[in-house]
Amino acid sequence: MKPSDYVLAALFSVAGAGLMIMNISGPADPSLIHPVDTTSWLTVPAFLLVTVPILWRRRNIAAVVGVTAAMVALHVLIFGYLTRCGVVLPLSAALAYAVARFAGNRNEHLLGLAGIVVAQVVMLWRDSSAGVTDAMPIAIALAALFYGAGLLVQNRLSRKQKQSAAVQRAAA
Repeated sequence: MKPSDYVLAALFSVAGAGLMIMNISGPADPSLIHPVDTTSWLTVPAFLLVTVPILWRRRNIAAVVGVTAAMVALHVLIFGYLTRCGVVLPLSAALAYAVARFAGNRNEHLLGLAGIVVAQVVMLWRDSSAGVTDAMPIAIALAALFYGAGLLVQNRLSRKQKQSAAVQRAAA
């Protein structure tokens, strides 16, 4: 793991904790598409199970996406309607980028992307601020954009590594 992995996990965790605290301590908001189902403080530590797995994105991104999707589903099942989109959608974008960068083969890419879509659908299914039909096109576009950026970076790094290897062989 690199320091940036810790920073990324910490940022999502702090944002997630803040969002859960807003859910449980904020006044009832009539602009929400569905009222918040719970004001339990357990939402805060439970949401860390959603955000912390990104810490291991370099080791096994398919497993990280699977665990994240499962934890999103568990959080939704236990706590019902809450606003989660403010953290889960950016998290899904970061995961899409990580899939493009760190997945080893085509199957890992497909599994990772499928897991991201599952996490997005499940989260939006019971989100107080956004619904599946309204937000899913944005969620997919965001993930696709970050996946594309990750592919671009990975392709450039691969090309650079091949060139370095060729130069080293020629010098030897």
